[in-house]
Parts: sequence; structure tokens; C-alpha cells
Amino acid sequence: MKLLICLMTLLGLGSLSAVHASQDGEVTLKLIETSDVHGCYFPYDFIRNKPMKGSLARVSSYVKEQREKYENVILMDNGDILQGQPVAYYYNYMDTISEHVCAAMLNYMKYDVGTMGNHDVETGHAVYDRWVRQCNFPVLGANIVDNKTGKPYLPPYQVIEKEGVKIAILGMITPAIPSWLPEQLWSGLHFEDMEDCARKWVKIIREKENPDVLVGLFHAGPEGNKLDNVVENGSGNVAKSVPGFDVVFMGHDHTRRYEKVVNVEGDSVLLIDPANMSKVVSEVTFTIKKQDGKVVSKQVEGKLVNMDGYAPDADFLNIFSGAYETTMDFVSRNIGRIEHTISSKEAFFGPSAFVDLIHQLQLDITGADISFCAPLSAYAEIKKGDICVSDMFNLYKYENLLYTMKLTGKEIKDFLEMSYALWTNQMQSPDDHLMLLNEEDNGFGRFKNPSFNFDSAAGIIYTVDVTKPQGEKIRIERMANGEPFDLNKTYRVAVNSYRGNGGGDLLTKGAGIPKTELAKRIVYSTDKDLRYYLMKRIEEVKVLDPKPLNQWKFIPEEWTVPASKRDYDILFGEKASE
Repeated sequence: MKLLICLMTLLGLGSLSAVHASQDGEVTLKLIETSDVHGCYFPYDFIRNKPMKGSLARVSSYVKEQREKYENVILMDNGDILQGQPVAYYYNYMDTISEHVCAAMLNYMKYDVGTMGNHDVETGHAVYDRWVRQCNFPVLGANIVDNKTGKPYLPPYQVIEKEGVKIAILGMITPAIPSWLPEQLWSGLHFEDMEDCARKWVKIIREKENPDVLVGLFHAGPEGNKLDNVVENGSGNVAKSVPGFDVVFMGHDHTRRYEKVVNVEGDSVLLIDPANMSKVVSEVTFTIKKQDGKVVSKQVEGKLVNMDGYAPDADFLNIFSGAYETTMDFVSRNIGRIEHTISSKEAFFGPSAFVDLIHQLQLDITGADISFCAPLSAYAEIKKGDICVSDMFNLYKYENLLYTMKLTGKEIKDFLEMSYALWTNQMQSPDDHLMLLNEEDNGFGRFKNPSFNFDSAAGIIYTVDVTKPQGEKIRIERMANGEPFDLNKTYRVAVNSYRGNGGGDLLTKGAGIPKTELAKRIVYSTDKDLRYYLMKRIEEVKVLDPKPLNQWKFIPEEWTVPASKRDYDILFGEKASE
């Protein structure tokens, strides 16, 4: 009986589609994109223990509203959804038996299509393969290629038909994954250049599907910048150089964008990006006129819609209340105690208890001679008192593995030369900035470069002369244990996997190690993320009393000390949190 009902339903839908296909007139399509959600599923920040803006719960209310107004809504996610808030971490690594809460939420919201982001790949095969299987919609990845078959690991595109209008959606990811992530996380795969991949699949889509609307859903920005000779953000190049796209939905770079570009055939292509954390969504409206069953005109308009005006979906919160409570219990678990408040803000101006705590833990875990570490967030803070799991997401923002690598003394010095050149201004007078700053926030606060590439070192005693150019800034006096430092000697160095795989170019352009040689330098790797080991170590130690190691300093101090105070006020005087 059930089979008969299903068949009748399918036949009925088929008849309905045929009726729509024969109709002339105007069809309105509403395409909605979320991107870089980063675990912001609930309107609550489990790291800072306070309500927050954005969240899938608010997006759910907005989508319900749009579906009441419009018959033809297509809902898409553009990757980086499995990493960020502890709720994602818990269902990635702690509870691997239950349905992944992210898949359950996206299924509840009736997403039509998705893509993978680099931070989704960062979770590893076991996590993202499970998540993809559990999603009731295709997760696309035309340029994620299976080495064994030479074919896409995920579906390259999806065709959706609305009132006789055929929409083809091509999904891709930034191909720069190997620059950030260890191969064990993406084993058996490689990532094709976006423009080359798009040319191939647009040709196939045109010939096989003949769509009325062609959509790009690309987890990459438009900048066209290169990373290790790979175009990291190729969305703009694809839109301009590969004819056929009506709109390209972007992500990855956490930058709100709305612009129209002209492609090589003189056609307009809309580029749109909602940035991150579900605070804003991309909304694109197609107004399509049909005559004799064919599309004769298309009008494309888009906007970025702020979610502040939408209350969280009460049904969403009710259905997933169990996951909320489970996450609250997880992040509230006590793992130790800290004797005084520490903040990442001081880490930019000299040795700090915050970063030096990570240095010390990295050295303890690996037994390395030297540690490299950067402040991953400019505004992180752990308050005096009990340390909970939630504090670990402040202490260490990303799911990096921990490596021990072999580097020569010269490579260590050159690494630090580049790091501090990204970080500090070359002062010409005592009135200059110590930090390398922009006049306004260009995506990294006032910093000219991202602070997660501002590595300092522990295990060596050194000075940073900010009046000197790169190559002459760093003077390493000795090892921290009093032994001489030798530029020709090989040392064991603790680094996170992002850095160890070439992220930030400090090992490649800075230390001069060819990208192909980095893997040979790794002598040890943890099998779990660094945050896990930091938690375990704190549970063992029980009470932390972190203090600056005071193993390096900026010179000349008569310039750098006053400049530090001025720049601190510029960076942090009025802004207390991210």
C-alpha cells in the first residue's frame, strides 16, 4: 500500500511539473546562502558564556518567513560549519555515535544543497564523511578529487527545478587545503584549481543539463591571491573568466560583499558573501519571464540580510534543546584552576603569560628544544579561578595537531625574522608605531597582517630590534637553559600543524624550507588536536600559575616601551571584546 501511495505521489508530482513547465509568465526564485557558520547553531556563545547575535536558530526563523512569502526558495550552505563553537566540537569528537547535530539541524531547516569548507576538512575524514552521509541533501565539491578514481569525491553539482525553471548549482572549495592541513585529514584526495575545474564542469553542465540559471557556490573569496602558487580565493576569477554564471555565492574570507562584475563575454555576474557566524545571510532574487515554455529574460538582484531582527525559531530551540544542554554540561566541566587572569592582548608587546602558557605546555607535551606559537585571537582571556572546558576554546581557537619538527638554528632565526616583520613596524623615530598597523580595520582589526602568524619563540633567549629591517631584527643570544645557540645545529621545534604544513609561509618563505620538504621535517605528530592535549595536561597539573617566561624583548626599550603603551591604547583602549 505504501509503495502504491509513493508511486501515485511521484506520478502526481511529475504531472504537476509538466503543467508548470508549460506555463508562461513570471517566476520568482529566492536563493538564500549561509556561509562560515563556524558552529554558531544556537544564539548562545558557549565559549564566552553569553548570548550572541546570529545563529542558525535565527536563520531558521528568517527562512520560514521567506517560504511563507515565496514558493520557490532554495536554501544553501557554503561550508565551514563544523568548526568553531564547542557544540560542533562535541559532536565531531566526543559523541561520534549520535546523529551529528549539524546534520540534524540542516535537515530540519530543509537545506537544498551545501559545500565543504577548509575547516570542515580540518575535522578529518571520520567527521566529515559521517556528516555528509547524514545530510539529506547533496554536499558538493567539484574540485575535491578522489585520487583512486580521478572523479569528484563529492557530487560536483546539483540541478533543482522550480516551475519549469532549471537551476544548476556548481560547488567548489578553495584548493589551498594542503597549505594549512596535514594530509592525514584529507588522505586520498587532491584539490583542483577552481578556474580549471569550473571550465570543465560548466561545459558538462551546459551540454548535459542546459540550465536556465547557473549558480556558483564556492567556499572561497574573490581576491585571486596565491598561496604556495595555488589561487586561494578564486571566486572572482571564475566569475569573470568562465562564462555562464548568473551569480556566485562566496565564503571563506569572512568579508561581507555585494558587487556585480562583467565576465569575458560582457555579461553581468553577481558576487555575494554573507561573512561569518550566521549574523547575515545572502539573499538573491531571480525574476524570470517565460514564453512558450522558454526563459526569455532574467533579472537578478541580491542583498545581505541581517539576522538581528529575527527571534530564534522556538521550534528549532525546542527540538535541539538536548544538544544545547549536553553542550552546556560539556563546556562547564571543571578541568583545573588558574591563579590569575591572563589575556592575549599583552602577547603583542612582549612575553605574556597567555602565550607563554601555550609555549610551556607545547614543550612539556613534546619534549622539544624550542616552541613556536602565536596568539590565535587578539581578545582572548581566561579569568582567575576555575578553568572549564569552555576556556580551552579561548586559549586555543583552532583544531590544530601538534608537531615536532627538525629545524636548523639558521632556519629558526629566519622564521622569526619573517614573523616579527609581519608583526612590527620598522621604527625610524621614538614617535613611530611599534606595531605594523593600518589606518582602519581591514579584516584583522588595525593589524596589517593576521595575528595568528605572529609567532614568538620559547626555549631561546633573543631580542627583536624594531629599528632594523627583516633579516637583521633577531639576535639569538643563547638557549634558555644556558647552552650556546648554534645557527648550524639542528633543533627539535614544537609547532602547530597549520604552521608545520606551511601555513602563514613562515617555514617556507621565512625559513626557506621548500614546501615539498616540510613533511620530512616532522618527527612527531599528535593524533588528536592540540586543544585535547592542553586540556589533559591542565587536568594533570591541576593548578596553573602562568607567568611570562621573559625570554625575549623588543629593543631599543627607550623607544619600544612608550610605543607599546600608545599602540595598546589604539588596539585595545576602547574595544574590550571581538
